[in-house]
Amino acid sequence: MEPVYLMKLAKEHQNWLSVRENTIAQNVANANTPGYRAKDVEGFSSLFDKAHVRMASTQPGHMTAMAQATRSVDVEKSDSWDITYSGNSVSLEQEMMKAGEVARDHTLTTNLIKSIHGMMMMAAKAQ
Repeated sequence: MEPVYLMKLAKEHQNWLSVRENTIAQNVANANTPGYRAKDVEGFSSLFDKAHVRMASTQPGHMTAMAQATRSVDVEKSDSWDITYSGNSVSLEQEMMKAGEVARDHTLTTNLIKSIHGMMMMAAKAQ
């Protein structure tokens, strides 16, 4: 039986979300610190692209990856919405939007893990 890498991928995504959530919390905690520059983590999809995971075809009829589909495009980091006179670049509105994205992604990934687990349990019971 082949190992299921979806669970590992979901776990790595949850770990990345935790790091991003911690970074957002640090930004919010330093919202009034003079000279503090807001931080963010590199996107999960760009980290996934750097892992050089290639599609593998095990049968002659399987689709293969096209060269254009494997190229990644660099995304510029967007600047903060506003910079105060103290040099602080934290925008609380922007950080709250990021926190909402993280919460939504945590829920989505958790539900995905539950679904995969349910399918594995059903497959195990069928045998």
